[in-house]
Amino acid sequence: MSKRDYYETLGISKGATADEIKKAYRAKAKELHPDRNADNPNAESQFKEVNEAYEVLKDADKKAAYDRFGHAAFEGGMGGRPGGAGGFRPGNGDFASAFSDVFDDLFGDFMGGRGGQGGRNRATRGNDLRYNLRISLEEAYQGLQKTVNVPTAVTCSSCKGSGAEGGSEPVTCPTCSGMGKVRAQQGFFTVERTCPTCNGMGQTIKNPCQSCHGAGRVEKERSLAVNIPAGVETGTRIRLAGEGEAGLRGGPTGDLYIFIEVSKHKIFERDGNTLFCHVPVSMATAAMGGDIEVPTLDGGRARVKVPEGSQSGRQMRLRGKGMPNLRGSGHGDMLIELAVETPVNLTAKQKELLREFDKLSAENNPQTSSFFSAVKGFWDSMKG
Repeated sequence: MSKRDYYETLGISKGATADEIKKAYRAKAKELHPDRNADNPNAESQFKEVNEAYEVLKDADKKAAYDRFGHAAFEGGMGGRPGGAGGFRPGNGDFASAFSDVFDDLFGDFMGGRGGQGGRNRATRGNDLRYNLRISLEEAYQGLQKTVNVPTAVTCSSCKGSGAEGGSEPVTCPTCSGMGKVRAQQGFFTVERTCPTCNGMGQTIKNPCQSCHGAGRVEKERSLAVNIPAGVETGTRIRLAGEGEAGLRGGPTGDLYIFIEVSKHKIFERDGNTLFCHVPVSMATAAMGGDIEVPTLDGGRARVKVPEGSQSGRQMRLRGKGMPNLRGSGHGDMLIELAVETPVNLTAKQKELLREFDKLSAENNPQTSSFFSAVKGFWDSMKG
């Protein structure tokens, strides 16, 4: 049975560049890897064909020989580096060599990257921490300094973060020789894993610190003063660099993120920098107009003139009485929204007066007249 063309095996044209060859190989290797094709009995042989093709085409000399002579270039007798005695013979090459230059692309995320410098040069950074802080709307308006108690991991004072007792030093891990990773051969596939002895650190501690048991950090609650700027709203995130969890065995410290939640207010509602205040007014005030007194979030009072004939939902603006701008100067506005209140629990006298008022004010209700005029027109059109 004749061998399949290498370019066809990788699904590329003869004029493909080195990057295109590598990209095609990476895609085919992912697609045909036996571990991902347990139900395909031909996956392993197809996978070997892909690696054989890539081993030839990635090498400029071998590729040139193959482009000129085809598979015959590697069957002996052609001479030169690509073929002949002692030359490369497809199918007998080292798979690990062919696969190593794309190992990171295929499995880097899963394995955590190959890393050539060993565990000793990869400091383990401490985790970032999140703290949810609830404040009132008045506090969001004014800004404040708040003290928070954060449970976290801090650098061990006994060993100063080294994890070793009595000033002793960590030693190179004998299992991985300080690399932090070990390799295992599984058939034609080389697998790289985190070293089980040192957990990827590249070092072991023979005499662990009694306070932190070799971790280099201990659990402790810290009190931190947090400055909350005026104008924050729910969802605002404040980052405190270096105030998170201490790193493992002297690694860099993580960050602390304060997430703000502003509580709902009994009087005011907020939309960005705008405040809303719903104010009930009597029927008489809404009809005849008048002055009302409303609160402001800074603790003050403001007098608002209600225009004659105001309806429920009418809004009046108080400029500069809203929330402070978080990223800038000035304040937003406050909108006063009227809610005309219908009286309840009327006395007989009040009912009598309202009936009389209703008779006299039939022509003074423009919305009522407009509505019933439209209803009459609707019914007439339906009859027609």
